[in-house]
Amino acid sequence: MREWTKSSWRDKPRIQMPDYPDQAALNAVEAQLARYPVLVFAGEARRLKKHLGAAGRGEAFLLQGGDCAESFEQFSSDMIRDTFKVMLQMAIVLTHGAKVPVIKLGRMAGQFAKPRSAPTEVVNGVELPSYRGDIINELDFTAEARIPDPQKMLRAYTQAAATLNLIRAFSTGGYADVHEVHRWTLGFTDNEKAEKYREIANRISDTLDFMAAAGVTSETAHTLQSVEFYTSHESLLLEYEEALCRQESQTGKWLAGSGHMIWIGDRTRQPDGAHVEFARGVQNPIGLKCGPSMTEDDLKRLMATLNPDNEAGRLTLIARFGAGAVGEHLPRLIRTVEQEGASVVWTCDAMHGNTIKASNGYKTRPFDSVLREVREFFAVHAAEGTVPGGVHFEMTGQDVTECTGGVRSVSDEDLSDRYHTACDPRLNASQSLELAFLVAEELSARRSAQATQAAG
Repeated sequence: MREWTKSSWRDKPRIQMPDYPDQAALNAVEAQLARYPVLVFAGEARRLKKHLGAAGRGEAFLLQGGDCAESFEQFSSDMIRDTFKVMLQMAIVLTHGAKVPVIKLGRMAGQFAKPRSAPTEVVNGVELPSYRGDIINELDFTAEARIPDPQKMLRAYTQAAATLNLIRAFSTGGYADVHEVHRWTLGFTDNEKAEKYREIANRISDTLDFMAAAGVTSETAHTLQSVEFYTSHESLLLEYEEALCRQESQTGKWLAGSGHMIWIGDRTRQPDGAHVEFARGVQNPIGLKCGPSMTEDDLKRLMATLNPDNEAGRLTLIARFGAGAVGEHLPRLIRTVEQEGASVVWTCDAMHGNTIKASNGYKTRPFDSVLREVREFFAVHAAEGTVPGGVHFEMTGQDVTECTGGVRSVSDEDLSDRYHTACDPRLNASQSLELAFLVAEELSARRSAQATQAAG
């Protein structure tokens, strides 16, 4: 395999990336970004990798969630706060179910670019290039708006930096105090439709009360009032990624300075492609989406390319098949991993395979389908004797109406009320927290089954 450089991806086949009409303008933006500070640090990426290694062994659990595609226009401190808040709530519930630490990994501070199923779209007989995310072009359906503009990378960087700054403040400044987070969760269970989750919430309350009685409080234990929170995004726009790639002086290793974890999408995981080439050379944890078209041979090549030293926590395989299809595809990929003796973290993306068009034309995802895929994911791992390491959701802390179902029973007719996504439908705050309670039940059942098996 040829020597890697941060630019070696440019010699590989590239897909799902824009062709910028003004090369000089693109070069100028890349040069400017290359002078900017990195957004994350190598020590943080290594710490996340260590935590992910624990998740691969069943000693931690990964919660990855956030926006489908971050927006320039909808960007606000309230939106960051609300998504951060609901992820903390989900994490507490999952921690109670799994009885292991929960790794909190946001799809934030970099999730600006989106792959598309077609390079163009047609509206009322007019064909224009597809919208590819705010870092590339604009959502407005005009010829001018759809022209790729490299200046948008600078705005994306600024927004990502502001997001990370606020997240770090929330994580360590007292906002993440476990007692406050749990109080928010108790508010959710006050809804009579969510009453079935109150028993779990009350057990968490009892645990916190016991800890306080034993002298473990926010004042005496720093870990109760602060959290580790990491960021991730799809590494799609490689000009942006290369510009923020830096070599660490102490180790000589390269860091993708745009986020703690980067992942490769199901459409861009060609073993000889540009996206795999870039990811193989950086020290960050790497995610790899695995859809129904993933072959066993491709998975073997990708694991060998992306994690040649078989390092724990380096590679997370993100399964995305769709409810009803997990049993057909996941077992063959799990067996391939086991045959290769590969160290991976298995997580479940229960969103991307469950997108449908509602009766009124809106793109949506039924809550029941999302939950069904998660349950199928756990069932397959139980049957194979392997570790389900985490879950991956497109979600927001906002009260949107984009996915149907849940305790608040969003219907097809409700979708038009608050349908704000620029791309794919997201779970709202209530649906996200409800899903956490249901996943916690799966984790608790798995733990009980393991205890029974060990006792027998």
